[in-house]
Amino acid sequence: MLQPELAAPRSSGRAGGGRSAALAALRAGGVAGARAANRRRGWARAPPADRAPATVAGQRAAAMATVMAATAAERAVLEEEFRWLLHDEVHAVLRQLQDILKEASLRFTLPGSGTEGPTKQENFILGSCGTDQVKGVLTLQGDALSQADVNLKMPRNNQLLHFAFREDKQWKLQQIQDARNHVSQAIYLLANRDESYQFRTGAEVLKLMDAVMLQLTRARNRLTTPATLTLPEIAASGLTRMFAPTLPSDLLVNVYINLNKLCLTVYQLHTLQPNSTKNFRPAGGAVLHSPGAMFEWGTQRLEVSHVHKVESVIPWLNDALVFFTVSLQLCQQLKDKPFCLSVWVGTWPRAPDSEPGRVPRDLASQVLRG
Repeated sequence: MLQPELAAPRSSGRAGGGRSAALAALRAGGVAGARAANRRRGWARAPPADRAPATVAGQRAAAMATVMAATAAERAVLEEEFRWLLHDEVHAVLRQLQDILKEASLRFTLPGSGTEGPTKQENFILGSCGTDQVKGVLTLQGDALSQADVNLKMPRNNQLLHFAFREDKQWKLQQIQDARNHVSQAIYLLANRDESYQFRTGAEVLKLMDAVMLQLTRARNRLTTPATLTLPEIAASGLTRMFAPTLPSDLLVNVYINLNKLCLTVYQLHTLQPNSTKNFRPAGGAVLHSPGAMFEWGTQRLEVSHVHKVESVIPWLNDALVFFTVSLQLCQQLKDKPFCLSVWVGTWPRAPDSEPGRVPRDLASQVLRG
């Protein structure tokens, strides 16, 4: 009986002759001869699986050639769109940024300023939903308080105190002045890159956007983050000496901007006796101090007994904050576009094993068009 490996294929057309040849080879040369005869007629078993990948190298080479040809065309398209971005799209966004920031700048320069005369005065009525201990009106003229009229009802005896700015005094709101200066600096940076300027690389755009965003962030932070002051700093600020009649020694006043609000804080103080059993701990800096905060002023130790805060919304500051946010978003969107494209163009092309280097044509278009 034949061994399984010598069995002929199940082809009826070659069954007779094949079997005779195999038998003759078996008789003449044994098993080795029969195997050789089978191989000559294509009857040998298929090669082992580990020999099949002999054609993979060729397939990989062909695939690489196809990919490299495709990436060359894609690179040309991407470079063309990148040039369009630098020469056209960037200047379109810069014009839009300038228009927005000019509107923001106008909010800090109210109607009536410039050649038409002194800056227009605006009156803001101060109030609070939590207390009626303090009422008043502050008059804002540009970045300075030109008038203040405040009424304070003392909690212990309901005594009504009235104090106002001296006529020859104004209190500069440094936060508004700084914010306006930062906006002006951002406009100056943009104006130096007018339509005639040709950007050469994405790095130039990134550098410009970083500089503009720095100014806008500083402008916004000046309005959204009031300075943290210690109680001795508030006492020494000079604001308390601007009122007539002079404020009592047991009162401190602070005025600041918080977001889009003009805030007035009045601190009532009492003196700690030398034999007091309270553990004296001077308070650190804060935007708003709480009752119980202690500090030293001269030879006295003082403690805050009551805090009254009133505020009023300044509509044009709210507009300015919106303009800052929109401008920062435009800057970031413009930063993202040349940054991504410059990286892709710089690393093009790559081998198929480095697929992250390949950027499909439709994806590049999506990035360009936001």
